[in-house]
Amino acid sequence: MEKISSFQVDHLRLKPGVYVSRKDKYGDVVITTFDLRVKEPNKEPVMDQSALHTIEHLCATFLRSHQEWSGRTIYFGPMGCRTGFYVIMEGDYSSGDIVHLLIEMFDWIDKFEGAVPGATAGECGNWRDQNIDMAKWECKKYRSLLKNAKKENMEYPADLV
Repeated sequence: MEKISSFQVDHLRLKPGVYVSRKDKYGDVVITTFDLRVKEPNKEPVMDQSALHTIEHLCATFLRSHQEWSGRTIYFGPMGCRTGFYVIMEGDYSSGDIVHLLIEMFDWIDKFEGAVPGATAGECGNWRDQNIDMAKWECKKYRSLLKNAKKENMEYPADLV
């Protein structure tokens, strides 16, 4: 069996950032998968599960409600390794094309108050596992990186893949 592309990225040298993980074509439509790498793999502690879960709920709600991007959002969800998230968008994009959207999303999370969307027993299979304060802390740290992102935080180095 062939090794999938995301397992071919050298996680010992991968830095936090926003990367184009892959582009797929379905008919005439390009689908771009982004790697939102919040933590430095194998060096930083992974995200707390309850913070990760809260970020998933908030980001999915934000993207699916966004006036410009809701129709292009296919998926937002956590990586199993808990070092980041995948966001899948309809369209042919670079990392630079969505940085402003991600900053807007994490600004929104920073100001968010109230009940976490979809966090009731009828809406979520693990609704109690939420931590808004830790989610905001993780998002604030990542947003700071995005506001100062360099090429190394937005493109996998050629020798990393």
